[in-house]
Amino acid sequence: MNIKKTNVFLTGATGVMGMAGLREFMNRPEDYSVTVLARNTKKNHQKLRTFIDKGVRVIWGDLLDETSLKKGIENADIVLHVGGMVSPMAEHFPEKTLKVNVGSMKSIIRLVEDLENQDPSTAIKVVYIGSVSQYESRIPPNHWGKVGDPLKGAKFDAYAESKIKAEEALVNSNLKKWVSLRQTAILHPGLLMKANDPVTFHVPLQGVIEWITTEDSGRLLERVSRKDVPDDFWGKCYNVGGGEPFRLTNLEFERGILKALGCPPPEKIFEPNWFATQNFHGMWFEDSDDLDKILHFRNPDSFEEALNRLKKQIPWYFKLAPLAPAFIIKVFMKKVAAHPELGPLSWIKTNDLERISAAWGSLEAYRKIPSWSQLKPLTLSKSTPS
Repeated sequence: MNIKKTNVFLTGATGVMGMAGLREFMNRPEDYSVTVLARNTKKNHQKLRTFIDKGVRVIWGDLLDETSLKKGIENADIVLHVGGMVSPMAEHFPEKTLKVNVGSMKSIIRLVEDLENQDPSTAIKVVYIGSVSQYESRIPPNHWGKVGDPLKGAKFDAYAESKIKAEEALVNSNLKKWVSLRQTAILHPGLLMKANDPVTFHVPLQGVIEWITTEDSGRLLERVSRKDVPDDFWGKCYNVGGGEPFRLTNLEFERGILKALGCPPPEKIFEPNWFATQNFHGMWFEDSDDLDKILHFRNPDSFEEALNRLKKQIPWYFKLAPLAPAFIIKVFMKKVAAHPELGPLSWIKTNDLERISAAWGSLEAYRKIPSWSQLKPLTLSKSTPS
């Protein structure tokens, strides 16, 4: 007996989560026929070559090209909309971020609704990957959150605004089966490439985030595509996180990743007042276990184990980092923190009161940021509040 394969249409296949999902689908060729949308670049051709050899169909196009989207959607059983502009590029190109992220979601909704209206028996599942950035800034002790909390992105955060507006379009659509999965930060080697981006210093040291592994994110895309997903799963929003083992303060994360690389600790290469103290997304989810109970996408893991895997995947030149003296690294990182427009130290230099107010509350509050010797590490219970 031949069982019909599920036709999957995936956007964002060359990104972190999309590529991890593609690998998961390739492990079950008997269950899935996969089509992806990708920009026609040399880099993307190289990334997708192996998958094309395994039968993946590629539509070379753009998220804002409805003709390309229509080609992928018209034969799909499920649309996994993972693609879009993400941080830190989103901070550098805010207008493009809104155009791409909101525009692509609205196009997908319109195309699916048209197909469902033409044939009442048609029901195409649409999975949207939202973001933890949709929630307003959370600083301990108000660091827990859940679906149903107000959606309010950080000030100046075009990415958050785009994710909120895109999800709003989805929720208010007439689609028969949709879901929004609000993804948290993913642990992947590319994080190290962002160390020279000033957005790094928008993240409060005393803030928190609940991370997730690349592997679990990829597994989530495959599991949500299975035919046995219950009907009452659809028409809702869920938070996506790694659970208790991946609930970290941002300072804990900095220490962990620097140690894994053999680099000096934060105290040797940063100053606390290079970082914002507020106005950045990050929270621990009270309800991230809910999604895993339905889709069972997490593997038993720990942050340390995930870091060890990450270390094995990094480019060879990162392994030279321990050879650089701490003071050299510190000089370089201070230049990053002082980057014009997006570097927090540049806001102090130019007396940008709007940015200063968003990042620290006031200039006076900035001046009161404690030194490393005065900074008290957070000790927070990582167990879900009862």
